[in-house]
Amino acid sequence: MNTEALITMLVTQGIVISFAVYFFFRVLTTPPKQEPDSFSENDDVVVRQPEND
Repeated sequence: MNTEALITMLVTQGIVISFAVYFFFRVLTTPPKQEPDSFSENDDVVVRQPEND
């Protein structure tokens, strides 16, 4: 393998590994989104729908 090919391969692998590490770190450190709890939002509903058999 000549020098240019080796440099190209190492630079490409370095870029790919850098992107993978960066996004993996972002996934692990991003706080979870608060999503509404549909069950607790229905606490004030008194009338329930009848079950259909």
